[in-house]
Amino acid sequence: MPDRLVGYHIIPIMTDEDYMRMALAEAYRAQELDEVPIGAVVVYEPIDPATRRPLAPPQVIARAYNRRETDQDPAGHAEFLALKQAAAHLGVWRLSGCTVYVTLEPCIMCAGLMHQARVDRCVYGAPDPKAGALGTLYTINADERLNHTFPTIGGVLADECADLLRSFFASKRKRR
Repeated sequence: MPDRLVGYHIIPIMTDEDYMRMALAEAYRAQELDEVPIGAVVVYEPIDPATRRPLAPPQVIARAYNRRETDQDPAGHAEFLALKQAAAHLGVWRLSGCTVYVTLEPCIMCAGLMHQARVDRCVYGAPDPKAGALGTLYTINADERLNHTFPTIGGVLADECADLLRSFFASKRKRR
């Protein structure tokens, strides 16, 4: 892993794949609870607006996994819960400087929350052909009619993310 100088500190550079592996670890936690195995991580990297240089090393400020069944909460999606944790951690609703990593392409609700929270970026694993709102069915992140747009990167560790979901649903069908 390469290093980067931030201030007086040399820190290893984490990649999108490294953070997606953290989100996958959260997805496995969901699976242990018999929840749909989707995980999310929020990484905060404050940037100086004038110079666009990092003010501090990136840090994971929130981790979550699906909890809809456990909490009987329709908003219990991994990325929704992670964004709420991130806002609480930073003490603000505006999540500028944050990248959301999630194992499955966000739905309309979660993409809308990312828009409302003003995230800087979203990185997701597997595309979602049934509900994907960051490029598959809808493109909430790039809709210029809205007052905030943000870039996305899809397909990061897509096979691992999709395989976990496929095996979960295959095991559900066998139990019936």
